[in-house]
Amino acid sequence: MWRHRIRVSSTTIWSMSPSQLFDLYGGLLTEKKREVMQLYYEDDMSLAEIAEEFGISRAAVHDSLKSAEKSLREYEEKLALLADYQKRKALIEELAAEVKTLGASEKLLAIIKELEE
Repeated sequence: MWRHRIRVSSTTIWSMSPSQLFDLYGGLLTEKKREVMQLYYEDDMSLAEIAEEFGISRAAVHDSLKSAEKSLREYEEKLALLADYQKRKALIEELAAEVKTLGASEKLLAIIKELEE
């Protein structure tokens, strides 16, 4: 079956949060970059705290974060998983709203609810 590839503009990619991109592509980063991203975005540590944790400079932490974010954006540009997810989610919400106005069966509403999860 042919699948249409979603094209993602660089403007769209830059508007995506690094946290969302990290959730999808974090496993593709090096261990060190993954740890820095996790401490910064998930554990809410400052650059200074991360630098102290790793025994490196604050500038090195900043460079590591920026490099990791660049890699994540490049992955999204090539794979478009987040853009695809967001588009599908919007279409499911639109479908659900349309189906409700038409008075669809409980089974159809249950299928849509399952798709939303």
